[in-house]
Amino acid sequence: MDTVLTLYFAPGASSMAPHIALHEAGAAFEAVPLSFYKDETRSAAFLAVNPEGKVPALSIDGRVLTEVAGILYYIARRYPAARLMLQGDPEAEARVVSWMSFVASSIHPARRQGLEAAMKIYAIADARLGDRDWVVGDYSIADIHLFRLYWRFAASLKPPPGSFPNLEAHHDRMLRRPAVIRTMQIEAAVGYELPG
Repeated sequence: MDTVLTLYFAPGASSMAPHIALHEAGAAFEAVPLSFYKDETRSAAFLAVNPEGKVPALSIDGRVLTEVAGILYYIARRYPAARLMLQGDPEAEARVVSWMSFVASSIHPARRQGLEAAMKIYAIADARLGDRDWVVGDYSIADIHLFRLYWRFAASLKPPPGSFPNLEAHHDRMLRRPAVIRTMQIEAAVGYELPG
């Protein structure tokens, strides 16, 4: 019997990353959009899914998994043919986890600390990425996680063009991926409601 997956997402929010990954994996899933403006993440129905009232939430046969990194890891391991994470090499897997931890703990909160603080963190990320096409050599869930946050940062705080050449090139490569294009079309059609 196939696993029944349901992704709860808010267009443009952090849930965009698992949304992209599910498309990359070719997974069959139901996508349930939630509106921040209508306070749907605080509705009784959604709080029964995730008492924290946060997206993303991924229901796996009724069991709920939360947090972007955990959901991305699950998708990569559940769909190995998608090659979203090299498996079987502990160091390669650890490098993906390291990037995901860096994205979650340092990059994610940086935008809310203002442009100056964010510029410093993104400069570190830009140097860490270097001129590689993908963060750990091969395309992975770490690229998806990084892309979503840089996409949001670039759109909201608008750093001067050329500030982060490696991240900008990575962003442009990501925007050419069919799974990213598809996800962004779906989410834009629902409508972005992101706070400033």
